Amino acid sequence: MTRFLTDFSDFIQTQPFKIIRLSAVRGDGPIETWNMTEANPCQDTYSVSKTFTMTAIGLLWDRGQISLDEKIIDILADEISPETRARMDPRWNLVTVEMALTHRPGLPGGFLDIDVYDAPSEFGDDFLAYTLTYPLAYTPGTDAKYSDGAFYLLSRVAAKKAGTTLDRFLWPELFSPLGFREMAWSTCPHGHPVGGTGLYIGSEDMVKLGMVYLSGGCYRGRRILSPDWVKLAMEREFALDWDDEHRVCFKGGMYGQKLLIAPEQNRAVALQSYGADSDAVMRWVRDYRD
Repeated sequence: MTRFLTDFSDFIQTQPFKIIRLSAVRGDGPIETWNMTEANPCQDTYSVSKTFTMTAIGLLWDRGQISLDEKIIDILADEISPETRARMDPRWNLVTVEMALTHRPGLPGGFLDIDVYDAPSEFGDDFLAYTLTYPLAYTPGTDAKYSDGAFYLLSRVAAKKAGTTLDRFLWPELFSPLGFREMAWSTCPHGHPVGGTGLYIGSEDMVKLGMVYLSGGCYRGRRILSPDWVKLAMEREFALDWDDEHRVCFKGGMYGQKLLIAPEQNRAVALQSYGADSDAVMRWVRDYRD
């Protein structure tokens, strides 16, 4: 076990919580994993899923297949029934891809959260129609309200641009090149990944996405994303946030999931847990000195 994991283990022993597992890597070095609690290899990453959905948009952006200024209802025009369109708020005409990436499409906070609400009874069989006909909470672009609904829209946008569902698109473009072992993603009744949550992977694979953003878009010498997209995503905080000292970039998920990118240390860390204080872990990683 490296000194980092040994010191992290000592830190966790002082905390009032346990973790499931943590994977860490420095640069292009070997990935090391510490398993604290016996659990299935794949766990729900909850909102860390959003970073993978955002990355799909980045892959399409790099190819010139999508613009951040494109209107979502234009992209999905042939997916919207006349009945749905008749019930839509006209302000949906304002909503761009970038607004969805930054939680500004007008949806209320917590919208379309399958981890909180009973999806079949709450949302019906057509998540897209439900989303587009739900009363907007504010004029798109004028405020930001965190929701899974914004990233479900991005899942549908990615599918339309790629010609296949989000998960099928990401297998050859991301999961296979990064050597993922296995993956499953919760879907809507129409078979589209929900985008904002529900991605089941192991920490050893989760941390690989951190390596891509840490390196400016490469994974072990293979380019996955352009440096331009990595810079754009991290600067504009597309499904990535910065700590208050702007030293660690991260994405958190329910029950203590965390993907951490620590540029000062050239290190990426992935935490899976059930009830851990992931902010305490983030601060420990941020302040760690080898």
